[in-house]
Order: sequence, then structure tokens, then C-alpha cells
Amino acid sequence: MAEIGKKEKNIQWLISEISAILARLEHFEAKASAELSEVHPKFLKSARNLIHYRALRKEDIRPIQKKLANLGLSRLDKPESHVMASLLASKAILEGFLNNEPIKRHKAELTFKKSNRMGKSNAKSLLGYRSKGRRTRIMVTLPTAVAYDYQLAHDMIASGMNCARINCAHDSEKEWSLMIGHIRTASEKLKKKCKISMDLGGPKVRTGTLTAGPKVKKFRPTKDVRGNFIKDCELWMGPVPYPKAELSHLPVALASLEKLKSGDILFFRDTRNKKREFTITKTTKNGCIAQCAKTTFLETGMQLYTDSAYSSPPIVVGEIPRVEGYIRLHTGDFLRLHKDAVPGEPALKDEENNLISPAHISCTSVEVFEQLREGEPVFFDDGKIEGVIRQLAPDEMTIEIVNTRKIGSKLRADKGINFPGSKLEFKGLTAKDKKDLAFVVQNADIVNVSFVNRKQDVKDLVAELQKLDPPKGFGIILKIETQSGFNNLSKILLEAMKTYPVGVMIARGDLAIECGWDNIGRVQREILSLCRAAHIPEIWATQVLENLSKEGIPSRAEMTDAAMAQRTDCVMLNKGPYILQAIRLLSTIFKDMELYQEKNARLWPAMERADNH
Repeated sequence: MAEIGKKEKNIQWLISEISAILARLEHFEAKASAELSEVHPKFLKSARNLIHYRALRKEDIRPIQKKLANLGLSRLDKPESHVMASLLASKAILEGFLNNEPIKRHKAELTFKKSNRMGKSNAKSLLGYRSKGRRTRIMVTLPTAVAYDYQLAHDMIASGMNCARINCAHDSEKEWSLMIGHIRTASEKLKKKCKISMDLGGPKVRTGTLTAGPKVKKFRPTKDVRGNFIKDCELWMGPVPYPKAELSHLPVALASLEKLKSGDILFFRDTRNKKREFTITKTTKNGCIAQCAKTTFLETGMQLYTDSAYSSPPIVVGEIPRVEGYIRLHTGDFLRLHKDAVPGEPALKDEENNLISPAHISCTSVEVFEQLREGEPVFFDDGKIEGVIRQLAPDEMTIEIVNTRKIGSKLRADKGINFPGSKLEFKGLTAKDKKDLAFVVQNADIVNVSFVNRKQDVKDLVAELQKLDPPKGFGIILKIETQSGFNNLSKILLEAMKTYPVGVMIARGDLAIECGWDNIGRVQREILSLCRAAHIPEIWATQVLENLSKEGIPSRAEMTDAAMAQRTDCVMLNKGPYILQAIRLLSTIFKDMELYQEKNARLWPAMERADNH
């Protein structure tokens, strides 16, 4: 009898605690009545649920969860999208246990099924149709090549891309228009609707230009992560790039290639004076395909010969674009960051390796200089390079590099700069953002807004959009990439829910630096939970299958990360030479994981090949 009495006491305590939480939910909803009255009709129930979720999380509910688990009941561990329904269901079950009566359900306004349908509907409205066999959509950043290569656009959609992303920080309206035209045409021909989103550059602090490097191009065979040879490097020799843009291009005049045939060998010495060979594997009227088995460097004007004595008429390498410049930084180096927009340069040293002048590069946002202090940390390129401000002047600062790779790290132009210890303030859209937004409204389906830190940022965007009269259903994606954006997320979401449709992108690169590497796991999980409470689609971004996209071989950690990303509505891939392979692999992973995960709910199909019983 004593054991039964203790159980009844626990149930009574749980009913009392849940009743108190329900009262708290109603209190918070009443306080937010003014805000709720302004949200879009399609978001009204979702906004209430978001208020309920924030009220639920105001206090530690772990003691309640543990006691519910001891009774074999749901622990309220996934209530985000239907808070009231979860609490009422738990209370009804507990009352049934206590009174030894059939369970009397307390019906909530937002049921489990309704919340699930709303989430799916909102994702479809913003991101378009999903692919067959998977719920999670794939967004891909378009490379410039798509502007001049229709086939690449076609292959990206055919491989599984659901939404094409164009970054307004790169290229111009000319390239954007060509990209959009190819995506629209391919989408229509494939009968697969692909949405187009465009990123406003926003007030992101970036490195300026660098002095361009030499006109050199590197060709290398494919190797595995241990450096073992996998296959020869294939390249295209001709006056213009290969039609499918999947082969590296070596510019050569067509007249020089007319007499070549399959099986011919070209002999030459590369920029390092190393003997190298190209084997011709296929010839066409527009050029030829060749293979090389060793890493090779070629530059403009170099000569290739059809005989090993180098006595035949030479085939001259055409104009190769200049290599993107970079500054190699090591721990202990100093870097001068300045307002003046002159091209940056590496450190200058004498013949005995003594420093004459440190490396320098400009900063695209000159207003930050007035908001920084000596001793504050600085991160470059998503945290790959860490420094500390040692000297600060009105027009420049001197940064000591305190952490890089052992062999040094390369700093390139247009890379992000973060000041996580500084309270930087940027107000509203930049002049370029406003100009670009007019193009986006006329040509795209969604605008992605960078560095949303407060609800006023949403107000500013909506006010600017209203001037441009966007088409019905035009979407907004808010990029959360700072500590301020995370801290103010509930208010940001409620403000954004005045329009429809809306989504949130979790920009994990900047967010990890801003919030700290040790906090990023918790922060991204909390962002996901708030988005689910509001039934707002979330996009998982930054470095998903990046090694595969850029190098052709995925890492083990990337595979796990990609599988985890399946619980979101959409995952973004960044551009790279192997982007088609990355799209196909990600699509396959999502289809395989569909059996095991639906949003944040785990599913349990029959276990396969775990044992022999």
C-alpha cells in the first residue's frame, strides 16, 4: 500500500505541475495579445504555439520529465510544434491513472496532426515541392559557370536540387539573369519546379581585394585522403571551356589541335621544369580531352610538343586567368587591416628572410574601426585564422595572428571577418542591398537576408519590400549568424510572422565564431526548436559535404553531419568542382534516412543486418 500511495502522490504532483504550466501558458498568451493580433492569419496558431513554447521553457521542467518517464509516459521531450496538446494529453493520461477511469481527452486548438500539416505546408509554400522519396529539400549555391552553361543548371536540378541560391555578394545582374534563365528553362524541361533564392550581401565585414597572382593553372590526378592515386586528371583543351563545365580547361587555339588524334602524346616541361605528358583520349571539332597522371603546373605562353625531343611545331598555351592571390599567415605573424581599398599583399622580406613590412589587406566595412578596442579577438574565414587586435588607429589596426594551421593558413579576398568580443551595430539594409532587392523581387522567388540581429531588421526589410510590391507568395529567409540574432530570435520570429511565407537559415560558420565553438551545438539546437514551435521552415547551412564538393572525397564527419541534417526542412550546399556528386550523395542519404527520421521524431523500421538471429 505504501508503494501505491507514493505513486499516487507522484501523479498528483505531476498533475499540479502541469496545471501550473498550463496557467503560465495562458498568462503569456494574454500578455502577447497585441503582438498576436498583428501576425499573418496563416501564422496565428503558430504564433500562439511559439508563445506557449517560450513560456514552457521559462523554467526547468526536467524533474517533471523524469517522473513522467518513470511512469512509462512521454517525457515532453518533443513538444515544440504542439505544446498545449502535449501538456493536455499528459494531464489527461495522469488523471485517468489517478482516478482509475477512462482517459478523457482535453482537445487543444492545435493538435498533433494539425501542427505536422502546418509545418509541411509552410515548407512547401516557401521552398517549393520536395523530391520523391525524401522530405528534406536541397538548396545549392550556384557557381558563376551556371550563367554560361545551361547543361550544368540542367544536371544540378536532375541530380536533386530543389532550390537554387544566388549570392548577391558575387557576380552582377548580367550573370544573375543568365543563371535564372537557365534554371527556369531546365526546371520547365525536367518538369521539376526549382525555386530561386537570392542572398542580399548585408553588412558583413569582409577582406578586400588582393594583388592578383601569376597566370598559372594546376592540374592534378584524383587522390584519396591518404594521397594514394585514384585516377588520372582529365582536362579539356580548346579555345572555350568544355560544354558541361566538368573538366578543367586549358585554353588552346583550335588551329593547333586540328591534327591531333586519340592516343597522341604531348610532351613538355611545366613551370617547375619537370617533365610532363598529356595523353589525348578524345578529339572533337571544338577541342580535345586529355589525361595527365602527375600533378602539373602550366602558365600562359608555355609550349607543348608532339615529340619527346621538343622539335615539332609547338602548341602554345593561351591566356590563363590569373591565380587568386592570397596571404599565408602563421602563428606569431602580424597583419595590417586598413580602411584604404588598395589591394592587399603578403609580407615583404629581404633575402635573409627578415621582415621589411607585414602583410596587409583592406576591410570592406570601414565603420567597424570606430567600434573596436585593442585586445579584442578577430577571426578570419569562418574561424580558420584567429588573431588579436594589438594596435588600433583611426584608419588601420595591427593584428597579431595567434592561431593557424601548423603549415600556415591562406587568407584570401572576400573572406568573412568576425569580431565576437565586440558589440558591432549595423543599421538597416545597405545601399547595395536596396538596389539588389529591386532585382530580386522582379526575378527570384525568395530573398535571403543576412545578419538579422533584431526585430527592427525585419521591419526595415518588410518596409523596403512594400515599396517594391513583391508578387504574392514571395518568400523571406532570415539568416541567423550572430549571438544577437540568437538572443533576439523569439522577437525576430514574431515580427517576421506578420508576413508569409518565412524561413530561417542557420548560418553555422559565423554563428560558431560568434557564440563560441563550445556552444554551437546547443545554439543550433535551440534555433531549431524555436523554428519548430513557430512552424517556420529551417535551412541548415555551412560546410555540408564541403570536402566532397571541393575535393571530390567526403570525410566521415561530413557523412554523419549530412545524416543529422535530414531532420531539417532544407539543407544548403556550397558550390565546388564536384557539386553534382555532392547533390546526388546528399539526396541518397536523405532518402535512406527517411525511414528513420521525420523532423525531430525518430522512427523505427525493422532493424536490418544487426545480427543473424
